[in-house]
Amino acid sequence: MNFGRGRSVVLNVGGTRYSFSREVLKDFPLRRVSRLHGCLSEQDVLEVCDDYDRERNEFFFDRHSEAFGFILLYVRHGHLRFAPHMCELSFYNEMIYWGLECSHLDYCCQRRLDDRMSDTYTCYSADEPPAGDGGEGTRPPAEPPPAAEGRKWLERMRRTFEEPTSSVAAQILATVSILFVIVSMVVLCASTLPEWRAAENRSVEEQSRYTADSVREPSGIIEAICIGWFTAECIVRFIISKNKCEFVKRPLNIIDLLAITPYYISVLMTVFTGENSQLQRAGVTLRVLRMMRIFWVIKLARHFIGLQTLGLTLKRCYREMVMLLVFICVAMAIFSALSQLLENGLDLGIKNKDFASIPAACWWVIISMTTVGYGDMCPITVPGRILGGICVVSGIVLLALPITFIYHSFVQCYHELKFRSARYSRSLSAEFLN
Repeated sequence: MNFGRGRSVVLNVGGTRYSFSREVLKDFPLRRVSRLHGCLSEQDVLEVCDDYDRERNEFFFDRHSEAFGFILLYVRHGHLRFAPHMCELSFYNEMIYWGLECSHLDYCCQRRLDDRMSDTYTCYSADEPPAGDGGEGTRPPAEPPPAAEGRKWLERMRRTFEEPTSSVAAQILATVSILFVIVSMVVLCASTLPEWRAAENRSVEEQSRYTADSVREPSGIIEAICIGWFTAECIVRFIISKNKCEFVKRPLNIIDLLAITPYYISVLMTVFTGENSQLQRAGVTLRVLRMMRIFWVIKLARHFIGLQTLGLTLKRCYREMVMLLVFICVAMAIFSALSQLLENGLDLGIKNKDFASIPAACWWVIISMTTVGYGDMCPITVPGRILGGICVVSGIVLLALPITFIYHSFVQCYHELKFRSARYSRSLSAEFLN
């Protein structure tokens, strides 16, 4: 559009007006603003902004004015940071609208945004603008209907596998997955019972090996079916994922791999060792690999908010957890050395053999500080008992110090995940109504 030489251009963003010259507008760092210079008609202008006043040469944008102010600070000074008291995802939405990317943020704000997006399972991509994006977001570039339908189908599949409450199909899939986990755990626990072994007429060594006979037995068939389901589920989720590298780095996916891989390793080891007596030592390795199926219990974290809250809390409170471990280690070093000295190191006529060394005394310190008190070790001298009382009281105090921070983080994580689950439940209700 021809703005007229020498005339200023006014940008009205959320009620705040900014005036620029035509020359500045041409090479403006914000892609949406610079597009105004190439508009040839009013219709082209309305594709970029929300409204236009020809008389005052003023362009209206119904966006967050405070966020745009911080974006202008980036244009002037080259540093982009989050606006105070504003959600990181909302500010990122404004950045995308004006033509900025995550890489334009300062490093500290990039880390905040990454943590926020990973906590809420929110992902934005260049080819899929977020909802509510005016201009480009409301008028996506034209594409063939088959491509759009294919992308929509992939997104529906991702939500079905990643969000158990997003649709009826997702709930059915989650229920089937939970049933397979439960069946696998029941078979694993039952296979260690002596009655189970006697019924199958198998020795302890045969129990740990995947021979041709064991695969035909009910436990081997059930285990093979469960492994097949988990393997197929993992492969499908990997194929439909947007970012394959990010998929491999996710903790739950690593746990899936640790739970599935031992089965195939066990089968391969049995195939290569066969009945060779010189390689029967592999039976211990096979038992260990077989017992790693217990990791399948953690797969339930995909379907239960409680386990997700625990994992997210541990992720956010790792500093507090490290601080707690440091407290315990320091106290354990001090009290174990003193207890060994008072109980065994001094020549007081009474020597407690349970405290013969500092490493042995560490066991007594840790069960005393955590108030477990098995009673297998206890001080017998008067100074040792006084030290034991101080150790117990110190343990209660040291363990209680970081608990407040961890508790508040747990409550916050629970509310965030519960809100996300309620949002998908509302979409599920709409699906039922339709």
